[in-house]
Amino acid sequence: MEKVEFGKTGLEITTIGFGSWAIGGSGWRAAWGPQDDDEAVGAIRRAVELGMNWVDTAAVYGLGHSEELVAQALKGIPQSDRPYVFTKCSLVWDEEGEVHNVLEKDSVKRECEESLRRLQTDVIDLYQIHWPNPDEDIEEGWSALVELKEEGKVRHVGVSNFDVGQMERIGEIAPVETLQPPYSMLNRGVEEEILPYCAEHDIAIIVYSPMRSGLLTGKMTPGRVANLPSDDWRRNAADFQEPRLSRNLKLVELLEEIGAEHGRSPGEVAIAWTLGHPAVTAAIVGGRRPDQVDGIIGAAEFRLSEDELGRIGTFLTENP
Repeated sequence: MEKVEFGKTGLEITTIGFGSWAIGGSGWRAAWGPQDDDEAVGAIRRAVELGMNWVDTAAVYGLGHSEELVAQALKGIPQSDRPYVFTKCSLVWDEEGEVHNVLEKDSVKRECEESLRRLQTDVIDLYQIHWPNPDEDIEEGWSALVELKEEGKVRHVGVSNFDVGQMERIGEIAPVETLQPPYSMLNRGVEEEILPYCAEHDIAIIVYSPMRSGLLTGKMTPGRVANLPSDDWRRNAADFQEPRLSRNLKLVELLEEIGAEHGRSPGEVAIAWTLGHPAVTAAIVGGRRPDQVDGIIGAAEFRLSEDELGRIGTFLTENP
């Protein structure tokens, strides 16, 4: 699988990596409904088998459970084939499972130790601040990550969901190596300022939700949306509700047409669209079962033509 330079980290990563948000299971505020752990482990192993060389997770996914599954999946994989592991901090939970935003230095360092334990590793390849909240504490949180890097607990440091002003603030303490923003055909808010800024400052970008959390895979229907589990956060997301749902599913029909011309799935077209932006380094693609990984792996090598990009652009312009 093609690899690209990961900004100024010195790493080379595949253009798509495995995302572990959805495999966290039920019982927390951003859950995707029930999840079979064996299928989750199988999905990660399938991704590695097919060539993905990085896995993205976070402490809060499943309140620690996603990190545990990543560790389980990577057991037995030879060191030479072991993927990089990226994880995140700043969202902590109490005994009742309530999640809170915390960026105090002691809390961040404690989170890192707990992630190291769950991941069963001595060092994290990329450690990221998950959300810039509380905003007034981002400098303190970033200083903690820099110290963790100096201590050898993490190799590289980055952020997720930060805006330009916030990256500039913490950049005065130490360079921001990576940014993880949401980006898809249905979520283009980073195009105007954030992507150009990162390109100018050699900040690597790994985008999340390129298929808009499953909406652009070709597998979603009004009936399936209506029957999502009660604790699946997508039930209340605007893009999964009318009137936007019908518009979005018409877009999927276009992606199906384009994909059919190349033997690609709508999801692969959606991922390839994000990879077509020159500022985007790679995309995070989630999977809950091995067969789902098979359905998106082709995006790593697939590129859309100017004509195809134009067809998609015209649809988005005419159907705002």
